[in-house]
Amino acid sequence: MSSSVSARPPAKRGRPGHDLESVLAAAVRLFNERGYEATGMEALARSLGITKSAIYHHVASKEELLRMATDRALDGLFEAAEQARARDGRAIERLEFLTERSVHVLAERLPFVTLLLRVRGNTDVERRAVERRRAFDHLVAELMERAVAEGDLRPDIDPAVGARLLFGMVNSLTEWYRPGGGMDVGDLAALVRTTAFEGLRV
Repeated sequence: MSSSVSARPPAKRGRPGHDLESVLAAAVRLFNERGYEATGMEALARSLGITKSAIYHHVASKEELLRMATDRALDGLFEAAEQARARDGRAIERLEFLTERSVHVLAERLPFVTLLLRVRGNTDVERRAVERRRAFDHLVAELMERAVAEGDLRPDIDPAVGARLLFGMVNSLTEWYRPGGGMDVGDLAALVRTTAFEGLRV
């Protein structure tokens, strides 16, 4: 092979204006609107105005798109959990921090978190996402248990139940919160923290 041929840059994958991120965003929008099971690659291709083969330049399957989408949400939550665990102070303070950071993750990755909360474990990808959600819930419950032991949370609230109730409230924001809707996300996060912990604190 001549040097002039071998020196050519590799061809770009996909069509201009449709990189992996735009394909993923379109897929998440359709999954949320129609449901994951009801959305095929043909529908995704039509929504983007490209062929299915152009999509396959970026991903191998619909399942891969779902995995990437749920990981986007879960990675944000676990990053927040790691930040909380690395902080100094009492467990209640780390728990409050994690609650606020989780609201920010939800706001920043709203379509991805919305999709995550609709996953029911019907496929291997969904089951993996459900298992990671449970692991996150366990981290929250551990923080709550420590806060109870330190005397900062009410002892009559089971930590596992309290964690579900706390993040049930956080997750409910996907039903009505819309970025740019007039409420600052920092104010919203503080409101969630205050609402939750006024009832949880000793």
